[in-house]
Amino acid sequence: MAAHRKPRQRSLGGTTARTAVTFALAGAATATAFDGTGHAEPQLTPTQVKSRVDKLYQEAETATEKYNGAKEKANTAQRRLNSLRDETARKQDKLNAARNALGSYAAAQYREGGIAPAWQLALSSDPDRYLDGAALAERAGDRQAGAVARVREQLREIEQLRGAARTELNALRSRQAELKRQKKTITGKLAQARDLLARLTPAQLAQVTGDGTVAGHASRSAPDARPDLEPTDSPAAPNSRAAAAIAYAYQKLGSPYVWGATGPDAFDCSGLVQAAYRSAGVSLPRTTYTQINAGRRVSRSELQPGDLVFFYSGISHVGLYIGNGQMIHAPNPSAPVRVAPIDQMPFAGATRVA
Repeated sequence: MAAHRKPRQRSLGGTTARTAVTFALAGAATATAFDGTGHAEPQLTPTQVKSRVDKLYQEAETATEKYNGAKEKANTAQRRLNSLRDETARKQDKLNAARNALGSYAAAQYREGGIAPAWQLALSSDPDRYLDGAALAERAGDRQAGAVARVREQLREIEQLRGAARTELNALRSRQAELKRQKKTITGKLAQARDLLARLTPAQLAQVTGDGTVAGHASRSAPDARPDLEPTDSPAAPNSRAAAAIAYAYQKLGSPYVWGATGPDAFDCSGLVQAAYRSAGVSLPRTTYTQINAGRRVSRSELQPGDLVFFYSGISHVGLYIGNGQMIHAPNPSAPVRVAPIDQMPFAGATRVA
């Protein structure tokens, strides 16, 4: 019988199993090595890095302006919600007072008892006095009916306010969700840009980002820099408001770029021009795509110092024109507020606000 038994299959144990695993791992490592070699990203030149970083900064700035717009709308929704809640609380106090008054009247009626008017007249020792009192009670009843009607109206008003508050709360939550989305986009783009710049040598980095001086103006990080002095060859501003805005922008040369910032120590592009004109007593909207509609459109050939100049098809960047084809702007996180030529970016339009 033993001759008819199937031979036992030898399990992959001991040396055989170890050998199989070794071959499998070696094969996987080889495949990984070939895969890594085949898909490794080629070394980028400084020019290629600059092109990619510039694109990432532009995309981040587009998201920044959307973030600024969403933040402005969220703040407006929050103010409206707070106002509605305050108004609801005031009306609730009035309603509570009216309810207390009605409650006191009802308690008094209960204590006096509910005898029918005809019996009260028949049992009265002084019918004339009773009739006078009955007329007064009727008028008092009319007043109480009016009070009840006012309470009902107050209830309707409060319910309307609560409905409006719920609408504003939903709007606020929507804006807050938009803020989170745009913030995630911004931080992601900036992180990619930082990663690309980190691959460069110090010399290449200086080539890509510049040395901190533009058109002869040193950044605040440079010793003995005097960025607050305007060049003597700049054309005069057409009016005092434009002159004040330009003077403010010169004072901020060298300030860091921080997305969402409106000063006084850091700015994004639209935050800088908004702060500059705020110092001159002119109120501007928060975002580039609303600032371009804040004044009178002018052509490039008509530019005067103090005009706002906009760039890219999505109106995602803005600077303050200072004459001679130059502007002051907050470029991006790799460069502080500086003077730059307006032809370094695709020109999209200009607006005169002063």
